[in-house]
Amino acid sequence: MRLLIRWLLSAAALVGIAHVVPGFYVRNFVSALIAAAVIGLINATLGVVAKFLTFPLTILTLGLFLVVVNAAMLKLAAWFMPGRFEVRTWTAAIIGAILVSLVSVVIHALTDDKRRERY
Repeated sequence: MRLLIRWLLSAAALVGIAHVVPGFYVRNFVSALIAAAVIGLINATLGVVAKFLTFPLTILTLGLFLVVVNAAMLKLAAWFMPGRFEVRTWTAAIIGAILVSLVSVVIHALTDDKRRERY
C-alpha cells in the first residue's frame, strides 16, 4: 500500500515540478505516473551502477556530484518517454533533480511505517 501511495505522490510531485521549472514538461497525470515508474526503475538499476562508478568524484565534491548523476537519470527517463515527459535543458534537469530529491525525502518521511521499532 505504501508503494502505491509513494508512486502516486511522486507522480503528483512531477506534475508540480513541471509547473515550477521551465524546461521540465509532463503531458498529464497518466504520463507522470509512467514517468515516476520509469524514473524509479532507472534509479534502481542504472542509477546504482552510475553512483557506484562515480563514487570517487562524489567524495571529491562532497556529494554534490550526485545531483548531476540524478539529473542524468532524469534526462535518461525523459529520453524513454518522448512527447510525454521531457527535460529540455541540463539546467532544468539539475533543478528538477534537486526538487525530486527533496520531495522524495518528504514522501518517504510521511509514508514511513511508524510501527517499526529500533532495537
